[in-house]
Amino acid sequence: MTKAELKKLILTAKGEIPADLVIKNCKVVDVFSGKITEGDIAVSDGQIAGVGTYSGEKEVDAKGAYAAPGFIDSHIHIESSYLSPEELGRLLVPHGGTTILADPHEIVNVKGIDGLDYMMEAAKNTKLDIKFLLPSCVPATPFENSGAVINAKDMEEPLSRDNILGLAEFMNCPGIYNVDDEALDKVMAAKKAGKLIDGHAPGLTGPQLAAYAAARIQGDHECATPEELQERVSLGMYVLLREGSACHDLRPLLKGVTPENSRRCLLCSDDRQPRTIFEHGHLEYSLRICVEEGLDPITAIRMATLNAAECFRLYDRGAIAPGYRADIVLLDDLENFHVQKVWIKGEKAAENGIYLPEVKKYPITKVQSSVHLKDFSAEKFKMHLTSDKANVIEIQPGGVVTKKAVEKINVKDGEFVFDPSVDLCKVAVVERHHMTGNVACSFLKGYGIQHGAIAISIAHDSHNIITVGVSDEEMAFAVEKLKDQDGGIILVKDGEVVGSMPLPIAGLMSDQSGEWVNTRLSLLHETAFDVLGVNRDVEPIMTLCFMSLPVIPEVKLTDEGLFDYYKWSFIPVCVDEDVEA
Repeated sequence: MTKAELKKLILTAKGEIPADLVIKNCKVVDVFSGKITEGDIAVSDGQIAGVGTYSGEKEVDAKGAYAAPGFIDSHIHIESSYLSPEELGRLLVPHGGTTILADPHEIVNVKGIDGLDYMMEAAKNTKLDIKFLLPSCVPATPFENSGAVINAKDMEEPLSRDNILGLAEFMNCPGIYNVDDEALDKVMAAKKAGKLIDGHAPGLTGPQLAAYAAARIQGDHECATPEELQERVSLGMYVLLREGSACHDLRPLLKGVTPENSRRCLLCSDDRQPRTIFEHGHLEYSLRICVEEGLDPITAIRMATLNAAECFRLYDRGAIAPGYRADIVLLDDLENFHVQKVWIKGEKAAENGIYLPEVKKYPITKVQSSVHLKDFSAEKFKMHLTSDKANVIEIQPGGVVTKKAVEKINVKDGEFVFDPSVDLCKVAVVERHHMTGNVACSFLKGYGIQHGAIAISIAHDSHNIITVGVSDEEMAFAVEKLKDQDGGIILVKDGEVVGSMPLPIAGLMSDQSGEWVNTRLSLLHETAFDVLGVNRDVEPIMTLCFMSLPVIPEVKLTDEGLFDYYKWSFIPVCVDEDVEA
């Protein structure tokens, strides 16, 4: 802000000169006092000058609508939408989203700093204010191969960037409480840069959680119970209540929100697929849930605005008050939270569900060509089994947590034979970044596939290829076809492609519209259910995406083998007769 702009803002606030914009006749949500104030909102050079009675060069009659601060999503992975930053901005802004805290963990694991640079440049082409946190765990663990490795020294330059607020979800909890030098070096890099550190600590409690919090980890979006929420708040952490496409933690966690601790609670998506946006919206959907569960609507709005702004040190936004950014959302009511209009920094960005600015996209050249295989064939899926009992990954409904189970499997000549009467299939992870030739196999229970195979290049967090199918030949064919289209999603049956969605941006994101992605995803889902026989209570793509994520309990598969979260080590697939899970 220049001195001239400051002078203009002050004189506008006093009513001595007309505002650039006045939104008249509002019911203003005051997140500081918890009250509703009736009046006009005056805007000068993208900032709020005051709330009261004002005149302006341009005036808009709100006709008694509620005016809330722009919504802030406190943790989201743009890549999980399968959309470019520009396209996700086009979809979120009409739902009241004005700021998101983005963790580009997925693309950085594939493309390194080139991926970060792409995201930051592309973000400039949307009115949605995208603030970034630097991925803290690339790779997420040392138990897999990712496309890049970023150590503490590598973090120094990105952490110096103005639009990077700190380190994103620090998933290596054991590295913190076991005082691992590499983990602590990353923490110290953030502290030296004066930046915050966001958290990720599923299931962590007691002394280990206290040790994690002692490193001044800012918050956690992995709470599963009200008790976990309250424990984190008592340790000085923020809790990000997640309602995404894959994980639905908001309703159960709201039972732990009280008037005393609500100021330490935020709202986030973590992931948001186009289908979810088109069907439910964005944070206004979370606000509806909050009110349905009995939370005061202004408290809910505060969780989506001021609390998030304060947590992430965005002190220029999160409220409708003098000197704050003019990020304003007009709402029909404080029950359904239907969004009428959205202003970002004083410019109208959306009206009646339509994004108003022109959409321009940044070139994707540096983040293309991301699937690299070595000596790959169906032979790579041979397991040479020594037992007919195996540790298997059992899908749990409604989330990404899995259970380790021991199951009897159908074995012939040392190899698994698929039995369509048993809900158990082979799953494999194929390394796609450095041509190591790594392929690891295990078994998946609860997925339900009856025919063909699926292969995808979205496999959290290192994003190797993950494939599941009824035979080695079908799985190999799916992987080869995935390579041919340079990443994305492939469904095959009887040696033919029956569904596909190319994702040319690092094998993670489409360069097409949200509507195109939504339509294609819907077709892929129906094909997975109707043609391949996947269980209808399983989200066929996103569920598969998380079967290789070793930092989420209980057991997952990386390109190096079957990994037990609680043992924090690899375990054998085969189980001896006398050994229990």
